[in-house]
Parts: sequence; C-alpha cells; structure tokens
Amino acid sequence: MVAFLILLFFAGFGLGHYFKSTFFKGIARHEGRTNFLLLGINGREASGADLTDTIIFVSLNTENGKAVLISVPRDFWVKEIQAKVNTAYHYGGFALAKKTVAEILGQPIDYIFVLDFDGFERAVDILGGVEVEVGRSFDDYQYPIAGKEKDLCNGDKEFKCRYEHIHFEVGKQLMDGKTALKYVRSRNAEGEEGTDFARSLRQQKFLEAFRQKLISPQVYLQPKKLYLLSQVFQNSVEMDVSCGQYGDLALLATKINWRMMKTGTLSDDLVVHPNTGEEIHQFVQGVLR
Repeated sequence: MVAFLILLFFAGFGLGHYFKSTFFKGIARHEGRTNFLLLGINGREASGADLTDTIIFVSLNTENGKAVLISVPRDFWVKEIQAKVNTAYHYGGFALAKKTVAEILGQPIDYIFVLDFDGFERAVDILGGVEVEVGRSFDDYQYPIAGKEKDLCNGDKEFKCRYEHIHFEVGKQLMDGKTALKYVRSRNAEGEEGTDFARSLRQQKFLEAFRQKLISPQVYLQPKKLYLLSQVFQNSVEMDVSCGQYGDLALLATKINWRMMKTGTLSDDLVVHPNTGEEIHQFVQGVLR
C-alpha cells in the first residue's frame, strides 16, 4: 500500500551511476546503508485511523545502489509493548514505530515515511491506473467499507453491512486507485491469499508494477502528472526528514539499481508468538547480503 511512496521518493532514472557515496554526508548511514520505515495508514475519520495497515522496511546500499524491501506482518506480536506491531505508531508516533520495527528486524531505522489511503488512491489515478498481473484468483467477503466501522447493521450480530465482497480474477488487470487499494489491503481472502505472507507479496508485486508505470514515457514525460504526484507527496505523507537532507536523499535515490532489488517477507514460521527474534535477525541479515 505504500508502494507509490517508495517510488515517488526513490525512483531514479538511471542517473545514479554518476554519483559517489561521498555526496551523502548529510544523511544517516550504518555500515554503508541507509534504512527507511514506510507505513501505510487509513488516515480517514474512522476507528483505528492511525493503525499501520502496511509496514515495509527499505534498506539502500549507498555504495552499489542495491535496495532491499522487507515486509513486516501488521499482526506481529511485540512483547515489549504488549501489542501488535501495527499499534506502535498509534501509541508512540515516529519514535516508537522506528524503535519497535528496529528491534524486530535487528536493524537501525534512520527515517520514517507515513502515507494515508487517500494519497495512495490519488497517486494511482494520476498515473491513469496501474496494470498488475494477478497470480491467483481470490475472494474476500470481509473487506471493510469506509465509514461503516461503527454501523450497528440493524442489530445484525455479524455486522455484515460493514463489509463488502471483493473478487480478483487471475491475469493482467488495469487497476484504478480504489481497486489497487483493495488488492494490496485485502487480508481476509479465502485460501492461500488470506495470509499475511500472500498479502505482503501482493504489495511487493504492486510496487514493481507501479515503478514500471512511473518510469514509462506516459508519466515521466508528462510534467503535469509529475507535478500532481509531487502534490500528493506533500499533502499525504508525513516524514522525519529535514529540509536540508532532501538533496542528499534525492541523489541517493538516483543510485538505486532496480534490477538488483531484493524483497523479503517474514513467513508464518518466523512470526509465531512467542519468538526470540534471533531467527528473524538472521533472516534479515541474509536478505541484506
């Protein structure tokens, strides 16, 4: 769900090979890496509006341009806060969210970006939609309807009026903003697509599709679209990056080698409760190599 955010800020168009890491004196680095936490929230006037629906750790190697994306399941139980990881931002803002995910993954978090649903939808629509290859058909009969969170449904004990049925067919689909949001958010699908692991893979797949559309001539040669995307970024994203760091981060963005990008997702066997964290740290270190 934060796919477009990564690309608005980190999309380089092949210029990165002309810059050296010595340019990046103004940004935080750890052993040649700069790490980001990307969060997606509802942001609308609803219950749990600031619970993080999507959590993605991004690590950029400032020497060779390699990028690593690791998805963290929103329901991961965190002993230290006695709650799920998706509540950290709700309870403690940037500081607690960064600290919590850093402890889960065993990696420092340098910067955080928070995107709301409305911004996601607008960005996709500005692009004219994004074509996504749906790998598996699925149905979700419990997709939440915005604004219905507290509806009593005329006494229906199952509160069915709060949800809608969504369906995706296998194959390529051109998704507008609302459809794309449903595709990346769905978490109650029947069968294999109902797992957090499958949901994370869908988000990463959408990220790649969004990137392809963003760097297409239909977009990057259209100043109006780029301007509108920049407006979405300004209005829908919160971050802890200072104005003086924008230039260095923009240069860092141009270094990304998308062909070498690696992705990872914490599988069910890694997120069982309780867990010691050692296996997760080893998994992350393996992906970062």
